Order: sequence, then structure tokens, then C-alpha cells
Amino acid sequence: MSLLVVGLSHRSAPVSVLERASLAADTQAKLLQDTLASEPAVEAAVLTTCNRIELYADVDKFHAGVAELSTLLAQHSGVGLEELTPYLYVHYEDRAVHHLFSVACGLDSMVVGEGQILGQIKDALARGQELHTAGRLINDLFQQALRVGKRAHSETGIDRAGQSLVTFGLEQLAAGAPTAAPVAEWADGKRALVIGAGSMSSLAAATLVRTGVSEIVVANRTHARAERLAEILTETGGPGVVAHAVPMDAVARELTRVDLVVSCTGATGLVLTAEGIAAALGLPGVPALATSGSAAVDQGESAAPGCPVSADAGTPNPTGLAADPALAEAAVAVASPGDTAVPLPGARLGGGVDPLTQHGAWADNGTAVARSRRPRRGDGIGAPVRLALLDLAMPRDIDVAVHGLDGVHLVDIESLAEASADAPMAADVDQVRTLVSDEVAAFGAAQRAAQITPTVVALRSMAADVVANEVARLEGRLPDLDDKERSEITQTVRRVVDKLLHAPTVRVKQLASEPGGAGYADALRELFDLDPQTVAAVSRADLNDTDGGNRGRA
Repeated sequence: MSLLVVGLSHRSAPVSVLERASLAADTQAKLLQDTLASEPAVEAAVLTTCNRIELYADVDKFHAGVAELSTLLAQHSGVGLEELTPYLYVHYEDRAVHHLFSVACGLDSMVVGEGQILGQIKDALARGQELHTAGRLINDLFQQALRVGKRAHSETGIDRAGQSLVTFGLEQLAAGAPTAAPVAEWADGKRALVIGAGSMSSLAAATLVRTGVSEIVVANRTHARAERLAEILTETGGPGVVAHAVPMDAVARELTRVDLVVSCTGATGLVLTAEGIAAALGLPGVPALATSGSAAVDQGESAAPGCPVSADAGTPNPTGLAADPALAEAAVAVASPGDTAVPLPGARLGGGVDPLTQHGAWADNGTAVARSRRPRRGDGIGAPVRLALLDLAMPRDIDVAVHGLDGVHLVDIESLAEASADAPMAADVDQVRTLVSDEVAAFGAAQRAAQITPTVVALRSMAADVVANEVARLEGRLPDLDDKERSEITQTVRRVVDKLLHAPTVRVKQLASEPGGAGYADALRELFDLDPQTVAAVSRADLNDTDGGNRGRA
């Protein structure tokens, strides 16, 4: 196994860089295809979420793999390699497995324990299978990551330690109200506008229903999807829920009558500008602000995979509506595993440093928004709030200049990252870390044992050929043997060979599963003079027989 991951996340890069580096769905497909066409990689997968972009690959050369994957990420993200490199982290082999398993358990999420990452890992695997870039290693790795993540949520209290990004965002809005109150009390009776109809927007709408808002308006570029989401909210929310859909061109009108807006679309540019919000609310012009957001561009159809929605703001997710998998008492900081990554020249370490320390260091270096930033007119805690805005999109949907509007309170991915870094750690994190470590060890042992299997199969195949040749020679020398005698002799010879091979093949599998056991396959080939092409043929045949051909290159 030569698993390599190169990526960037909210832990290593400021939101402005993540925003620029976000990959649309068609760009992800091209990235995977180009990765597979590159010399070091034989299979690959891309994992994108609201706060991470990661490229996984099985490579035959580490240094060449790091250079190639970094270059490909830069080319397809549109961020220059020299600019991107300081924010990249690298994990290799067991540490790469440890990283993905930690991500799957929610340990590396902005809000620890949030469960949406499992759906995004599943999407990444499905994309790799559809494009035939996911080979044996990627399939095994991502499927096991899904199982580990589910174990963490079902066997530990990680769900109590964290919550969904939606709930955390609503808590931050409630904390900024004139009188800080629990989310349910703050949201009770409010009117809410949800922009988008994808999985995150659907989760936000379902959460708002449970918090007690009096009305939900859904706006989406595909009106039919907005209507469908509104129907689901009405059906599942009970008799007290009022939900209806409006076209996107009605958003400005709705801003004048709602108290809260949640936005997460697949747009490639801003959906709500500061000028538009100010005009809708009759507020003075927007003051000049130092912003870290992207410039407003035409809203696009393609998905912005940093936020888990489909093209055209996605399709409703009934499963997400049925239950928020991670509602809890308080938000906690992300606990990243304590492993040490192989650094890129000028890049961040992928682990081994406490995340809170890392966050402070990045802020000090100016690569993240410093906590001592100057107050903005709309940020005052306790000031009257006319409109609360929650932006969960990446790239952002709502202009960061909105912070300068009086009576408008914006919470976005950037501010959520800061808030989560200040939250307390959860005791359940240690239990999940132990689970992850155990699963990483088991996965590594299974992969190492699997690597020697083709050699063992080739050895037994060679032994079977020897038996067949000797039986044929015996038949030539003793042509008078009847069928019963010939069968008995054949079975006896086979049993002798099987018994002679049983102990060494079982033992070599055990030894190969241990760290440093890769050399046993080479030793076995040398001792029995096995043809390397025969071993390779077994590997290819075994690869093609698994999972219906959804594999990368053998």
C-alpha cells in the first residue's frame, strides 16, 4: 500500500483560500482523470466538503506523487502552486489512513462529531467508482472509513460532543441576539428564508422546523426542487409548520419580511450582495471594508462541492429531513489525530500539533482572520438585529461586506471556524481516537496480508501443476491403473502437497500482516522461484473479479 493524500482544510488554510480553491463537479472529474493519467498514480479519489479539499491516490513513488498531486490540485483549483503550497498538508500510508478515518468520525470537522461528512465520503467513493478511478485500495479504504465513522457515532458519545454545522451556526446567531437565548427560544415564531434545496439547505430547513420557526420560505433556481422541499417540510413538520416555495427573483422581496436567512447553494459567485441586502432593507450604503471574500460573479449552475449540494442548488434530501444526526448541547473544537505527516516544502504539517495551537499560529501569520480584527458595525453583540444571515456555502453565498450593515448579523464559515476553535474539547473524543487507532492498525494488517495473497495463490497454482504433471507421468508408466486407483493416488499426492504448504503459507500471511512484513512476499517468490508475471496475473485477475469492474488501473 502506498496511499498518499494531499489536501487543504480549515485547519491549514484561511477561508479565502479554500473559497478560491473549491472544485466544481466537472472539475473534480477532470482532476481524477488527470491524476490517473499521471505517472505515479494508479487510482484516486477526491474528497470535498464545506471546509476541505483532499486528493487521495495510490502512488508508486512518494516524492514524485507529492509533486504531481500538488501540481494537479493547483492547476484544477486555479490557485497558483507557489501560493497554494504553504497551505497544503501531506499524509502517507498508515498516517493517510488515520487521517481519513479521523475525518469520517468527525474528529477533523469544524464542529467535532458532525455526521454529514459520512455522506460526503460516500459521494467521493461513488464518484471514483463511476469514473473508474477508484481501485482496490481506494474502495477498501473509503468503505472502511464509512464503517469506522458509523461505529464512532453508534458506539461512542461523539454525537453528544458535537452537532451539525447548521445547529452550530444557529447557536452563533442566537448568541449575537440583543438578549442571548437558547436556539429554540431565539428562533420561536421567526420567519426564515432558505436559499437552496440541496442536502445542507434541506438539513437547515429541517433544523429550523424543529426549533419552532413559524414560517419557512424556500428559494431555489429550479423551482420544482424548492416546491418539493417545501412539501416535505409541510408533511414532516406537523400542522404548525407553514412552508412554501418562491422563485429566486422573489428573494429581494422576501428579505423584507423574514427574520432569518440560511443559504447554501451551488453558485460559483455571490447570491446575496451587501448592496442588494441594503437596498431591500432600506439601509444606508455599505462602508469600505477589508474583505476576504470572492468578488461577485454570475451565479453558476455547477455545484460548488465545498458545500455538499448538487448542481442547481441540489436536490432535497429526505433522509436529512427525517432527523438531524448530530444535535447536542454545545459545540466543541475539532480534535485532530496526533500523528505526524510528511511535510511539503513550505507546507503545513498534517498532524502532530494541537489544532488550537495551529489555529493561533495561522492567525498570527496572517493566513487566517485574526481574532483581534476591528469591530464591524453589524457585529456588535447585543445590538438590535433586523436580519440574521447564516452562510454555509463554499464559496460563500453572502457578501462578507454585509458585516458592515447596521442591524444585520452574518455568520459564515469563517466565523464558525473561529468560534469552534474557542469551544471546549469533549471527553468522548479520546474514545473515538482509540477506536480510530485500532481500526487503522487492523486496516493496515489486512492490506499487508492481502498483498501476499497473489504470491500464495501463485505458489499453490505451481504446486497444483506439479501434481498434475506427476500424475500424468504416472499414468503413462502405469497404463493399467483403473479409475479408482488413479483417483486415490491423485488425491493422496494432493493431500501431501497441501499439508506441506499449509503451515508455511498460513505463517507467511501472519508475518506479512505485521509492520515491515512486505518482504515476505519477495522471500517466498525467491525461495520457490515463482514467475513474477504469474503473480502479477493473479493480482490482475483478482482485481478484475471484485466490485464489478469499478476499479482503477491494475
